[in-house]
Amino acid sequence: MTSKIYQLVIVGYGGMGSYHAKLLKDVQNINVIGTFDIQEEKRVASLADGYKAYDSLADVLSDATVDFVLIATPNDVHKDIAIAALQAKKHVICEKPVTIKSNDLKEIMYVADANNRQFIVHQNRRWDEDFLTVKKIYDDNIIGNAFHFESRVQGANGIPGDWRHLKAQGGGMLLDWGVHLLDQLLFMVDSKISSVYSNLSFVLGDEVDDGFQSIITFENGITALIEVGTTNFIQLPRWYVKGTTGTAIINDWNLNGKIITQNFGVEIEAPKPIQAGKGLTKTMAPPSETAISISPLPSFDATMESFYSNVVSVVEGKAVPIVKNEEVLRVLRLIETIFVSAERNEVIKNFDSLIAIAE
Repeated sequence: MTSKIYQLVIVGYGGMGSYHAKLLKDVQNINVIGTFDIQEEKRVASLADGYKAYDSLADVLSDATVDFVLIATPNDVHKDIAIAALQAKKHVICEKPVTIKSNDLKEIMYVADANNRQFIVHQNRRWDEDFLTVKKIYDDNIIGNAFHFESRVQGANGIPGDWRHLKAQGGGMLLDWGVHLLDQLLFMVDSKISSVYSNLSFVLGDEVDDGFQSIITFENGITALIEVGTTNFIQLPRWYVKGTTGTAIINDWNLNGKIITQNFGVEIEAPKPIQAGKGLTKTMAPPSETAISISPLPSFDATMESFYSNVVSVVEGKAVPIVKNEEVLRVLRLIETIFVSAERNEVIKNFDSLIAIAE
């Protein structure tokens, strides 16, 4: 039996909106029939790309043929559009960060339940190959028990675009890229968070952060350094992971990297002192060739259902969301905690306990 073809309208036809339109051309069960954007030039671009350009959001929501609304607008208007669409009995896909404040997401979730419609956030970087490789290393204990993760994205082009420079519209790198890296981390590590310490960078003079660093400690003992920078003319590795029997490094999104693990059951030559600056060291000397093995990165698990296919499966009652709203809510609350930690310059402890009290 062939699944229904769902009709979808994109609200916000900028960079991400047009990107979604291109991706959806390869999705069998979803058909993009039109767009709406408040800017005339983007409505013209939509027409040129072969889509109907709606004159208003009200026109979109009153169209009974529309099954889905995909929101790809600046962050500050996600909530109002989502609630209006859900109340008009449309399913909603929303770009990240879904809202600026976690309580706004809770309101959306309530409206979605009340109207028996699905609301799903496009946390697409759960499908990134570099992340899935790291998750494979972690899940399969390839370097023993992984106990420290460093996850970074860095560039030297400053804050992109226009509204991303504005606090009122949810600009800044913590909300722009941090929401991805934090989502990946919490999706991978199944443990409560015991402490959060963070700092924000404002070296470019904007009212929003141009980068940040956050140190997150989990109750199971895992630590993570999450870092985003827009003033890095030399980039550090995308991932650096330490385990009890080895280390993994992924330098970039092209999966350039390697794994080095400790050898067991063979005679190991003791390290020899090396000249280090003006002194000698045995502690920091490289391990002997017999002490380690160098391996390529493992093949990651590619069986997870794609984002859009999962959305259709969820609507048809065949699957649960891969991106659950409760998970997105936890990430938003972690972002709020990072802002507090940076503002106060202090460690925030018992993150998950504080969430439970707030509930």
